[in-house]
Amino acid sequence: MSECPENLSYRDSHEWIEREKDVAAVGITDHAQGELGDLVYIELPAVGRLVEAGEAVAVVESVKAASDIYAPVSGEVAEVNEELESDPGLVNREPYKRGWLFRLRVREAAESAELLDAAAYRASIGE
Repeated sequence: MSECPENLSYRDSHEWIEREKDVAAVGITDHAQGELGDLVYIELPAVGRLVEAGEAVAVVESVKAASDIYAPVSGEVAEVNEELESDPGLVNREPYKRGWLFRLRVREAAESAELLDAAAYRASIGE
């Protein structure tokens, strides 16, 4: 069974988001990294890029496949996790801690209401 912290919100496309006031960390779920396998490369968005909820903003590549990462909410990319450039496997080892991908300065707080809680996400992946 995949780890699914209760304090996070989720998209059914396997991204998680953790709000901290007007900035939110975004990453991929434990389930997603498990399905992808060992990550070998991550293409992160440019800091300052404006994104819309549901827009593809990053790419993770594993030995199995490449997968788009979607913005859970609209906003501006405030920071990227530069540690992932030299160690993409950090997402496999710590998807909810040091393996975050980018932080967004959230533009539309109301969009968060459309995200899934941990129980709904677990149900969406059949757990």
